[in-house]
Amino acid sequence: MNVNITTRKLETIEDMRLMQSLEKTVWGSESIPIHQTYTAVTNGGLMLGAFDGEKIVGFSYGFTGFANGKTYLCSHMLGIHPDYQLMGIGKMLKENQRKFAIDMGYDLITWTFDPLESRNAYLNLSKLYGVCDIYLENWYGEMEDGLNKGLPTDRFKIEWWITSDRVEESWIPTIDRFDRPFTVGSSEQGNPILAWDEQDIPTNSAGIEIPIPENFQLIKQNEPQLALDWRLKIRTIFQTLFRDGYALVSVNRTTLGIHYYQVVKRNTIPLNTNERGEIE
Repeated sequence: MNVNITTRKLETIEDMRLMQSLEKTVWGSESIPIHQTYTAVTNGGLMLGAFDGEKIVGFSYGFTGFANGKTYLCSHMLGIHPDYQLMGIGKMLKENQRKFAIDMGYDLITWTFDPLESRNAYLNLSKLYGVCDIYLENWYGEMEDGLNKGLPTDRFKIEWWITSDRVEESWIPTIDRFDRPFTVGSSEQGNPILAWDEQDIPTNSAGIEIPIPENFQLIKQNEPQLALDWRLKIRTIFQTLFRDGYALVSVNRTTLGIHYYQVVKRNTIPLNTNERGEIE
């Protein structure tokens, strides 16, 4: 598809209606009320739209957050029309979100994503240079939309320190080799299995790689019990690693149906701040 995508701030009631119509298309669930989104964007929030001509094809929506004495932008939702996905529009929206947020006085943007969605992970960590050491267990409770139905809604909380050396200089760790303590097998249907019996998780390594499926939604569709197995094992692994001072920094993508999260000690990442901005 040959298109010329432009982006702009969404600020009016009419803009909120545009976002609402696309939200229904993307998520297949009830959309956020316009009175809520309009109130948010006129009180420190930020909404951006991506357009193919006059047609809205993507949006990002964030509102002001506050915790531990620090104000930040909580980037609640990003959606791309199904016909326009895998075209770099999500990254374009996030980069523009960063520019506007800096102008508004923010230095931190946070958002959540499913730890087993590899595409989102790659964007958030390896393209945008976010970091994560917060694991939220069943954060939204039971959800009925197509992406979340049937599993605990575990989430990673991304911290995007938008004026840090990590972001501005595209910092990545200089580690010759990441340890791989976890192995991956295959089910009868050919889906990957995390072959780990919950023995000790190594916490004395400079860098560790943790496998996740390339296509978790496919596993959910044809082997729901295996999908739950992935969810619970990944939960235990990252809760342990985060408690021991590790943070996510990148995703190592392979061609074998498995990608690898890369973690290092958080205190080695140049975030240029003493503020953690943690969300309880």
